[in-house]
Amino acid sequence: MLRIIVIGRCKDRRLAALADDYVARIRPLAPVEVIELKDADPKREATAMVQRLGARDPARPVLALDEHGEDLTTVQLSALLGAHGGLSFLVGGADGLGDEARARADRTIRLSSLTLTHEMARVLLLEQVYRGLTILRGLPYHRA
Repeated sequence: MLRIIVIGRCKDRRLAALADDYVARIRPLAPVEVIELKDADPKREATAMVQRLGARDPARPVLALDEHGEDLTTVQLSALLGAHGGLSFLVGGADGLGDEARARADRTIRLSSLTLTHEMARVLLLEQVYRGLTILRGLPYHRA
């Protein structure tokens, strides 16, 4: 099971439609759940994320998205998707991730060196998860 825990709703309907499209593409390849948590201050958001994650499970690593995280290639992300029974991704709100969420993560990655809105980060993450799953299944979506 892939869990993507995000802060706030996707207010831009075009980005929301893209996010929904990628979730629909992912579903035949892997079970996926997108959990939207209420916007608040980063400390409250982080507490809510940690509560939703529950107890640590080595079979389900938690990856926090942060601009200071490590760079992964698409192929490396694909390998992570294939190596675990499930992954959880944390996408912070407009003010980023709170300290408690960062501390709970097993790994911190970034999608880009550029600053992205949390709505764009959600869409980009979903696209990369879909791309990674198509690589694992040998589907023609990824052409690199």
